[in-house]
Amino acid sequence: MATKTLNIEGMTCASCAQTVEKSTKKLQGVRSSSVNLATEKLSIDYDENSLSVKDIQDAVDKAGYKAMTDTESKTFAISGMTCASCVQSVEKATRKLDGVLESNVNLATEKMSIKYDPSVLTVSNITEAVSHAGYQAQEDVGSADSVDEDRAKKEREIKKLWNRFWISTIFAVPLLYIAMGHLLGAPLPGFINPEMNPEAFAMIQLILTIPVVFVNKNIYIVGFKTLFAKHPNMDSLIALGTSAAVLYGVFATIMIYAGEVSFANDLYFETAAIILALITLGKYLETLTKGKTSEAIKKLMGLAPKTATVIRNGKEAEISIDEVVVGDIVIVKPGEKLPVDGMVVEGMTAIDESMLTGESIPVEKSVGDKVIGASINKNGTIQYEATKVGKDTALSQIIKLVEDAQGSKAPIAKMADVISGYFVPIVIGLSILSGLAWYFGGQTGIFALTIFISVLVIACPCALGLATPTAIMIGTGKGAENGVLIKSGVALESTHKLQTIVFDKTGTITEGKPKVTDIVTANGISEEELLILAASAEKGSEHPLGEAIVRGAEEKGLSFQNTNAFNAIPGHGIEVEIDEKRLLLGNKKLMDDRNISLGSLAKTSDDLANEGKTPMYIAIDDKIAGIIAVADTVKENSKKAIEKLHEMGIEVAMITGDNKRTAEAIAKQVGIDRVLSEVLPEDKASEVKKLQDEGKKVGMVGDGINDAPALAQADVGIAIGSGTDVAMESADIVLMRSDLMDVPTAVQLSKSTIRNIKQNLFWAFGYNTAGIPVAMGILFLFGGPLLSPIFAAAAMSFSSVSVLLNALRLKRFKPASS
Repeated sequence: MATKTLNIEGMTCASCAQTVEKSTKKLQGVRSSSVNLATEKLSIDYDENSLSVKDIQDAVDKAGYKAMTDTESKTFAISGMTCASCVQSVEKATRKLDGVLESNVNLATEKMSIKYDPSVLTVSNITEAVSHAGYQAQEDVGSADSVDEDRAKKEREIKKLWNRFWISTIFAVPLLYIAMGHLLGAPLPGFINPEMNPEAFAMIQLILTIPVVFVNKNIYIVGFKTLFAKHPNMDSLIALGTSAAVLYGVFATIMIYAGEVSFANDLYFETAAIILALITLGKYLETLTKGKTSEAIKKLMGLAPKTATVIRNGKEAEISIDEVVVGDIVIVKPGEKLPVDGMVVEGMTAIDESMLTGESIPVEKSVGDKVIGASINKNGTIQYEATKVGKDTALSQIIKLVEDAQGSKAPIAKMADVISGYFVPIVIGLSILSGLAWYFGGQTGIFALTIFISVLVIACPCALGLATPTAIMIGTGKGAENGVLIKSGVALESTHKLQTIVFDKTGTITEGKPKVTDIVTANGISEEELLILAASAEKGSEHPLGEAIVRGAEEKGLSFQNTNAFNAIPGHGIEVEIDEKRLLLGNKKLMDDRNISLGSLAKTSDDLANEGKTPMYIAIDDKIAGIIAVADTVKENSKKAIEKLHEMGIEVAMITGDNKRTAEAIAKQVGIDRVLSEVLPEDKASEVKKLQDEGKKVGMVGDGINDAPALAQADVGIAIGSGTDVAMESADIVLMRSDLMDVPTAVQLSKSTIRNIKQNLFWAFGYNTAGIPVAMGILFLFGGPLLSPIFAAAAMSFSSVSVLLNALRLKRFKPASS
């Protein structure tokens, strides 16, 4: 018997708990099942021989709830992969393990992201499974800590490939000259001339081939290991093809020594050596280019300083950034980088936060303001209290977000994954069949061998495996550079399909802070005097409109007057006494209740309301004195962003709890197509669902806790960076700059990346579709030339490099706001 605890999602009452219990108790093999509504957990005893965790989860799912195991997510560095088929092998090997919920391998980053149940599975189980598949897995530790090691490892790999290439070339070039030169009329020394001394001619070629095979022995080790493990990959194809060439050459050499000198014309050593040299050159160029795709992560990782100056025991001390703890007082001088996140406790300065937000203008900071680690202090010395250190800092979180996105897969990649899983075995089958077909069709064994090797070599699915992840890496990295954090490949792909984008009003389209917009006076009072009286009355008010009036007076440097006999009138306004004047300040209901005539201000107040402004009426001694209009002002780039989305053919909607008139006034200012007004916070998600029910792909842009359900409901949730952590957690994309122009930037980036992926897949599929029939001899069948295995190797290497170079074009992406 096994005992398991599962987290249950979706329960709201005791009846839900009963439903889950009943549905699980009915399962065969369950001894006991109990649900705790308070902890939202299901404890279940069952016979694991007759029931699996998946069966339990399915039963709970049918009952209308969701059962989740406690999961852990880890990243592993995978070594030994060479092509898309390797990716499939590692994924299949790990997905078969009990307790694995998700496993994704990225060929471009050579990393595996795996989500699993730690009560069922350990890290060593995962690494063993990868090892059995023919590769090595090592747990990836903290990003910032391992960046130097990762870079050094990449540099070692590049150097190793370069050494392999030039050693291969040193032996392969003279080998090619000896094997082919005399056929083109080039002179050969007599002692190795095939007509005069065929034995020496064969033996020198064998001697020159052995170092090339030895220096590339890893191709054979990995290739045959994965072939015998029934997960053949690119190395398997190269190993099979070149082994066939070398073994045939050895056989031909033996036959020459046995007196069959005609075999000197068909040795095939040079084919194996040149293929190995070209494949190594291709891998070198591929690794070199691949390194450029992850530059965004390297830049981010290199931003944080290595040391920090803190106050310890009343003295300044320079310590490693890893030793900074929450609560430390950090000192930063002009020109220095801030080591961790915190809050200013002393001093004033301007800080360049462009590394995170993409915003080039320095931000003024004073006591009480938040500061971000890795930003640059421009002109003043400040002291601040460390609030987030290590993996909790904004920079570390962003690095983690970008890494997770780069490690994830877009739906478009699934087709390539499925094909590459079957691709290598099919190619091996085709190479054997085509070779045999030509042989039994009357061609020589050498001709059949040429076909066999050409098909094996030309069809390596490297380009297929690199087509999607490289574009996603550069796309998400480019987004991070411009303050647009895209959390996954799915989000990156979905964004370009959006037909309607819904904006929350307050704090998203508008600033979220009401401001005084108009002051209208009556009965001889001046604007300044009216504002002083209203601000004095509202001093200390917690009402947003009252705070706006106080802020408006403070911005103009006005002095406040003392108030007496303060009286709050719920739902109407306030009544106060200032300098023996009785002041009423509130809405129209207050004026109506006190029978105060608005006179000529009645039309003015209607006009202001139609513009989306809230009129606050002020009466002195029962006579109207004026109106102060307050409104939540529209953000500077809101209109421009919405115009840009319209240019892209995207419908724009606005959702708000405001009344219809105010909402439509704001919508008119910025050019909104559809207004969803008077929507309660809890109903925002259902409004998004209604739009989806119309068959539209919907994006939601918001910044508050009450936007979180709507962000989760939308096809793509976009959170404003200045918003709450809950909103950002629920979103698929986070805009670090809080600039709405980054919404069209995200859409443009998605379109550019998906277009690039489609181009890559077209070339990768197109290349193999065209290349394999040519290698099988279709041109020769119609009187054309036969493809040489050497040209097949060159073409295969070029296909991978061309896909990578095309992906690198994404680096030229320019955001919508530029």
